[in-house]
Amino acid sequence: MIDLLVLVLLVVGIVLATAKLKISPFLALIAAALIGAFAFRLPLADIVPTISTAFGSSLGNIGLVILFGTMIGVILERSGGAISMADALIRWLGTRFPTLTMSIIGYVVSIPVFCDSGYVILNSLRKAIAVRTGVSALAMSIALMTGLYATHTLVPPTPGPLAAAENIGAGDYLGLIIAIGLPVAAVAAFAGLLFAQTFAKKPFAPAPDPEGAQEVTQSWDELRASYGKLPSAWLAFLPILLPLVLICAASIAKLPNRPLGESTLYDIVTFIGTPTIALLIGLVAATLLLSGHGKLATFNANIAEAIRVAAPILFITAAGAAFGAVLAKSTITTFLSENLAGLGIGLAVPFLVSAALKSAQGSSTVAMVTTSALIAPLLGSLGLSSPIGMALTVLAIGAGAMVVSHANDSYFWVVSQMSRIPVATAYRTLTIASGIEGIAAFAAVWVISLFVL
Repeated sequence: MIDLLVLVLLVVGIVLATAKLKISPFLALIAAALIGAFAFRLPLADIVPTISTAFGSSLGNIGLVILFGTMIGVILERSGGAISMADALIRWLGTRFPTLTMSIIGYVVSIPVFCDSGYVILNSLRKAIAVRTGVSALAMSIALMTGLYATHTLVPPTPGPLAAAENIGAGDYLGLIIAIGLPVAAVAAFAGLLFAQTFAKKPFAPAPDPEGAQEVTQSWDELRASYGKLPSAWLAFLPILLPLVLICAASIAKLPNRPLGESTLYDIVTFIGTPTIALLIGLVAATLLLSGHGKLATFNANIAEAIRVAAPILFITAAGAAFGAVLAKSTITTFLSENLAGLGIGLAVPFLVSAALKSAQGSSTVAMVTTSALIAPLLGSLGLSSPIGMALTVLAIGAGAMVVSHANDSYFWVVSQMSRIPVATAYRTLTIASGIEGIAAFAAVWVISLFVL
């Protein structure tokens, strides 16, 4: 019971340090690992090796995957590839159902691009379609926000699901996570779309333009023109689709019945379908989006920006792994295993823990990293230690990491400020939408578990 109190205090300390004191999540997690090691009475000689080994192992296993995925996203964002994808989807889908169009665009763009960056890029498109179709700008904002959010928390190679998969030992099952995550994310986005549709014909009074917000006043045509000649749509989609197909193909090849046998073809498919290699191939494909003079300088600038963006995520992920390793060495895992196993709530545990952390401190990535570190030692007692169980655990954590987005979440402010949604209205719409989306995603995960667990 004392160990349980220690765990609660550590989690509360992480939340207070990151949400109230604004301390870096990296430092908060490392501090929690060190304090926890002493509080759980780990042998002094084991404390540093436990933390450093888990930290280094996490970076080694997932570091290149997150880096390459972030590099692809930055190149798509800066080259105009994301704009090309949006244009192509508009041509294919039309504007007859504008909220559906925005939701699908967000769903696709956020697979490689961070959701907040995706919203900044697509905001002027959202406004243009709203004006053209006469649909409420608020409904369009909710549809775009929830479309982006769905794949951001549920579909690798975005960092949150990758980090969660690594922490619980599911790094070899990314193809399975992607295959299940895509339809689960579609359910979540559809739930957000239905909520958005309730505002489609309601009057909306936007807040005044924030001073100096250039993105708010820039039209979609002006934004497109700022990129010069845009890359073709198929080149824009290639860096996303190619790694996803390769990773899923490798997962199929590794099925117990070995559909490709043990041939050379099997070796090739499993090698190029390794997440690191698949995303490296995607990065090579992304370089085809660069054009004009100074390609090398542009490429180097994009890579430098990607490293800057990925570095905090890498260190937070590794720190979360170190915290999880300390918990795994303590007696708290035995206590929780014995008590949780009898409750029969399985996937609800990672979902509820993730939702509590998300609501308390705001960052979806931190919620996913911390929850996966806490849950990893408990997978066996929860009946989730199989490959499919671990994949569903990652998705349950991702679903919880959407519940809910409010004032302590940077994404909440990106959407509300760029869409000129008053704060009170944002709480009644954006926050509720994120809650509906997360609960719908968990419901989908739970239904799938009834058939496969």
